[in-house]
Amino acid sequence: MDKKLYRETLHRAQINLVDLQRHLIAQNKRLLVILEGRDAAGKDGTIKRIVEHQSPRETRTVALGKPSDRDRASWYFQRWIEHFPAEGEMVMFNRSWYNRAGVERVMGFCSDAQYEAFLKDVGPFENILVDDGLILLKYYIDISKDEQIERLDDRTKSPLTSWKISPIDSVAVEKWDAYTQARDRMLDTTCTSQPWRVVHGDSKRRARLSIIHDVLRNIDCGGYSHPIPDADPDVFRLWDKPKTDPGFLTR
Repeated sequence: MDKKLYRETLHRAQINLVDLQRHLIAQNKRLLVILEGRDAAGKDGTIKRIVEHQSPRETRTVALGKPSDRDRASWYFQRWIEHFPAEGEMVMFNRSWYNRAGVERVMGFCSDAQYEAFLKDVGPFENILVDDGLILLKYYIDISKDEQIERLDDRTKSPLTSWKISPIDSVAVEKWDAYTQARDRMLDTTCTSQPWRVVHGDSKRRARLSIIHDVLRNIDCGGYSHPIPDADPDVFRLWDKPKTDPGFLTR
């Protein structure tokens, strides 16, 4: 995507995000946005563009680390609940309880019984949240294997991104097929309550804009400062029911 066009489009989208925040505050609405995806898919960069011009009092980003001994001895969903938005707030989850359906499943950090229980429980759990008035939007950003290799390599070369390096990165490519299988089951099994919004992220610029525009399209604030483009079918798809055709998801 042309850099000049990207900057202009992003600027208009960020003005609309300011409109959205005013609406959330005025109407006492609670917005929770979950971003999942392969390692190096672009979650951090997307969140940065969303919150860049938002009020820090009503906007929070949550990226929880390794669970503590107490976390492991508690109800699985418990450690995320304290970070939920209050009225007028927007919260971005950089990974979420879906760790259990992704990295925990692939790396063997949970048992088969824990994994199956999660897939059964997450739908009713999210339905309770939505029935209580929470606006919940779930995004999965997918990238190709070659793109992941390149981005993970770039992390090791730049002192500005080296903080992103983790032990999990070293096996992300090695376990590509296992992550693919886990992704497919997660999307199909957990889309029946609250739909997944799947984004092809090889183009960071198009992926960021697709997510921002979709957030705006899903919340009617009575009019935005700038028109919101339609969804880009080459980048964005709604995953609201089990699919037999994975579309543009990488294999």
